[in-house]
Amino acid sequence: MGYVTRIVIIGGGPGGYEAALVAAQLGAEVTIVDRDGLGGAAVLTDCVPSKTLIATAEVMTTFDSSYEELGIVVADGANLANERFIGVDLGKVNRRVKRLAVAQSHDITQSVTRAGVTVVRGSGRLEGGQALDGSRAVIVETADGEQQELRADVVLLATGTHPRELPDAEPDGERILTWTQVYNLEELPEELIVVGSGVTGAEFAGAYQALGSKVTLVSSRDRVLPGEDPDAATVLEDVFRRRGMNVMGRSRAEAARRVGDKVEVTLADGRVITGSHCLMAVGSIPNSEGLGLAVAGVRTSDSGHIKVDRVSRTSAPGVYAAGDVTGVLPLASVAAMQGRIAMYHALGDAVAPLNLKTVSSNVFTDPEIATVGYSAADVECGKMDAVCVKLPLRSNARAKMQGIRDGFVKLYCRPGTGIVVGGVVVAPKASELIHPISLAVDLNLTVEQIANAFTVYPSVSGSIAEAARQLHVRKRAAEES
Repeated sequence: MGYVTRIVIIGGGPGGYEAALVAAQLGAEVTIVDRDGLGGAAVLTDCVPSKTLIATAEVMTTFDSSYEELGIVVADGANLANERFIGVDLGKVNRRVKRLAVAQSHDITQSVTRAGVTVVRGSGRLEGGQALDGSRAVIVETADGEQQELRADVVLLATGTHPRELPDAEPDGERILTWTQVYNLEELPEELIVVGSGVTGAEFAGAYQALGSKVTLVSSRDRVLPGEDPDAATVLEDVFRRRGMNVMGRSRAEAARRVGDKVEVTLADGRVITGSHCLMAVGSIPNSEGLGLAVAGVRTSDSGHIKVDRVSRTSAPGVYAAGDVTGVLPLASVAAMQGRIAMYHALGDAVAPLNLKTVSSNVFTDPEIATVGYSAADVECGKMDAVCVKLPLRSNARAKMQGIRDGFVKLYCRPGTGIVVGGVVVAPKASELIHPISLAVDLNLTVEQIANAFTVYPSVSGSIAEAARQLHVRKRAAEES
């Protein structure tokens, strides 16, 4: 009988459980040490819960914004154009959110255990360096208070992050909230202040606005979503304002305090804004404390993120890391890929290093913003020489039928070869529409190949092919000039 590699994974999020499945399939002896439930924050407090909440908000937005244009009559034809005629039971929504999150975690646990993986409930840390045989000790503090030692030939750290808190805005779980605490609300916030205009802040601000809250979005930057495509961010901010959101740009929040049944948020310029609730969405902190990193020789950045290379190796032999704790790209899909790559590499299987330029991502606002490949910033700074076409959706027949007014398709290609190197889609369900562009970027397809592929008529995806046709013409013009 041959030697079996012992693998210990600390953290059961996408980076951890996907790695466990790969390692088990490759014949390793795998143990996951997990504290909160398999699926991690992505399933229990982040992606799955937030997108479930947003699914309800999408229905509200669609009905509110287009029922009249589409000819839908409500209340026997009464004129309700200026009245909100549907509402939401937030308590019921949140109970569904938590139920689905627990069910997804249970499904993941079943899948992992069926694959032969051992799951230990508790917290793990590295203990010292390598032994003479190359193995390492992982100390586990179990959920029932006991301590046990696991020997591992390979360790994967996939411990994730937790919400960043401001010193003068400590969450109380009732009025001042982090994004992990909002699912305990039984009633819809009357006036919600969202501090932070990144992806998390924008998604929750848009969702609660759609559900019926009066929302103020406090942004320390010039615009919402400062890390996204500027044209896409402009469209979203215009939509937010048109729907009644108070978007406060260049406004840095310094403190939040509860005053009775209200919350007062103090800005850096001395202004004070008041609401019934405040959601703090000011970034996240890596869960790298208490892992024994220093003594094990695992280097971290100034921010506390674990440094890894493109095959997920840390600076310590036999220790890998995956997911948000690495700070590479805070996406569940990237965490899962990092975890799989780590196991392929550790177990000697064929592996391709992580390529972030093929990663597609999505902001689940309304409209959604999906991106892949090189961006406008990359082109502007000279990192990539590319030709661009932006095609507004208002010219798309299917978009007109569905009452879609906002959004566009943007494609980037190399001026000589026509190879597609990036794209942006701003539209309802952009997360579904980005896939053909992702394939094009990943497979080095040209705009001619996209333009010549059949699309359904009428369809919103037809705008992708049309953008490719226009980009082909622009590319030729650029070559001739």
